[in-house]
Amino acid sequence: MDWISDLLFKETVAHTIFIYCIVIALGVFLGKIKIFGVSLGIAFVLFTGIALGHFGFSANHEVVDFIRDFGLILFVFSIGLQVGPGFFSSFKKGGFTLNLLAMIIVLLGGLTVVVLHFITGTSVPMLVGVMSGAVTNTPGLGAAQQALIQVSEGAEVPRISIGYAVAYPLGVLGIIITMLIIRKALNINIRQEQTMYNQDKHPVEQMPEKASIVVTNRRVFGETIREITSGINHSFVISRVLHNGDLIPAGSDTIIYENDIILVVAQKGVLPSIVAQIGIISKMDLTAKSGKLISRRILVTNKDVFGKKLGSLKLRSRYNINITRVYRSGIELLASPELRLQMGDKLTVVGDEESIEKVINELGNSIKRLDEPNLIPIFLGILLGVLLGSIPFRIPGIVNPVKLGLAGGPLIVAILLSKYGYKFQLVSYTTPSANLMLREIGIVLFLASVGISAGEKFIQTLVSGDGFVWMGYGAIITLLPLLLVGFFSRLILKRNYLEICGLLSGSMTDPPALAFANSIARSEAPAVAYATIYPLVMFLRIFVAQLLILLMV
Repeated sequence: MDWISDLLFKETVAHTIFIYCIVIALGVFLGKIKIFGVSLGIAFVLFTGIALGHFGFSANHEVVDFIRDFGLILFVFSIGLQVGPGFFSSFKKGGFTLNLLAMIIVLLGGLTVVVLHFITGTSVPMLVGVMSGAVTNTPGLGAAQQALIQVSEGAEVPRISIGYAVAYPLGVLGIIITMLIIRKALNINIRQEQTMYNQDKHPVEQMPEKASIVVTNRRVFGETIREITSGINHSFVISRVLHNGDLIPAGSDTIIYENDIILVVAQKGVLPSIVAQIGIISKMDLTAKSGKLISRRILVTNKDVFGKKLGSLKLRSRYNINITRVYRSGIELLASPELRLQMGDKLTVVGDEESIEKVINELGNSIKRLDEPNLIPIFLGILLGVLLGSIPFRIPGIVNPVKLGLAGGPLIVAILLSKYGYKFQLVSYTTPSANLMLREIGIVLFLASVGISAGEKFIQTLVSGDGFVWMGYGAIITLLPLLLVGFFSRLILKRNYLEICGLLSGSMTDPPALAFANSIARSEAPAVAYATIYPLVMFLRIFVAQLLILLMV
C-alpha cells in the first residue's frame, strides 16, 4: 500500500493534482451550504485549502506559486474579455466617480495603518504586512518587502508575510461581510437592483419599437426613403412598404406615396414624433403580412466584418434588404449605421429570400464558428499582459519601481483586446459558457493555492504571539474604509448595489469577493465596476505600501 502513502504525502505530480482536486471539490461543495440564508460560495475554497494545509497536506512551493499566479491570470483575463466591450463607455458614465471612491478607500486604509501605529505602537512594517493581507493585495506585500530590503541596509528584515497570512482570510471574508451588511441594513432587493442597472445601461426609451404608419403628411408625398429619413431629426429605419396592396422591401430610393403604409423601427421615446411628421398609426400590422418578404435573424461570425460600422457595409443598398434590430448579450439595439458589429451579434434582416442568402454569406451565420475557441488571441493576449505587468514604472521619490503585476497587466490587455482586437485581426470572442468556465477554473486554482500555502503555519501564528491582535487590526483596516464608502455610495450618491459590490471588490483587488458578487446576481455590473477601478487601485495599493515603509521606517 505504499502507493497510497506516496499519493497522499510525497510531493509528486499525482500528489499535487490529488490535493488540488480535494481542496477545490470540497470547497465548492461546502461553499453552497447556506447558513442563515448566506453562503460563501466559491470563496470557501480558500478556507478548505487552509484546513488541509494545516493538517500537513502540502505541495512543492514553486508549483503552488505557479498554479496560484496562472489561475489568477486566467481569472482576470477572462474578466477583461467579458467586460471589455462595455468598459470604456462605463468609464464615461460614472467611471470617474467609481475611481474616486476607490481612491478614498485605499487612502483610508493607509491612514488607518498610521493611526494604529501611533495608538498601539505596533511597527509600521508589520502593520503594512497586515494591511496587505487585509486588502488581499499580494503585489503590495511584495513591494513593501522590497522597500524594507532597501531601507534595512543589511539588517534583518521583519517577516511581515506572517501578518499578511493572518489577515488575508478575514480580509476576503470582511469584504463579503461588508456587502452583506449593506444589503441587510438597507433592505436591498437584488432583482430590483439588477433591473435598475439594466435600465440605466440600456434605458427603456432607447430600446427599439416598431409601428405601422399610414402616410398622410403631404410634405413626404413623392419623396424617397432617403429624403424622409434625412429630413426627420431622429434615427429610425423603414423596413417595409405596402403600396397598392403590394408589400415591397424599403430601399433608399423607394418612393413613398399618399396612403402607403410603412413599417418603422425606432427608439420608443422618439416614435410619437416620427409618426406625427409622417402620418397616423395604421390599424394594419405590417409585421403580420409576409408577401414575398421574410424576416431572418443572422449571426455575425465572419471575422472580416467584425468591428466594422453597420453603415459601412452598405448591405441595404447592395442587397435591397433592411436590418432593423441587433441583439447583443440579450439586449435589443436599434440597427443604426454607426453601430460597430461584434462577434456573436444577431441581426434581424428583412428582405426576399435570395437577398437574405447573400447577406448570410457575407455575415457568416455559423453557430459552429462561435463554438470554436480563439486560442491564439487568448494566449497572445496573456503573453502581452505578462509583459505589460512586468514593466517597471519609476515614480520620483520612490526607490523601487512600481509594476502592474500578473493581475493588472493581463486585465488591461484583455480589455483592450476585446475592444480593439479587430483592428489587428485578433478575434478574442468566447461564448458566455466558455468564459465562465475559464473564469471559474482560474479563481479556484488561485484560492486553493493561497489556502494551501497559508495553512501550514496559519494556526501556529494565530494562537501564538500577536496573531489574534494582528487579525483584529486587519479587520479594522478591511471593514472601516469599506463600510464608510459603501454606505456613502448608497445613501448619498444613490449608486446601484451591484455596482457597489464591484467597487468594494475592486478597491481590495480581490477576485474571490468579485466571484461572490457575481454569484448573487446574474449581472455584469460587479465585473464592470471591478475592471473600471482595478488598474488605478493596483497602482495605488503598491504605491501606498511602499510609501508607508519609505516614510515611516
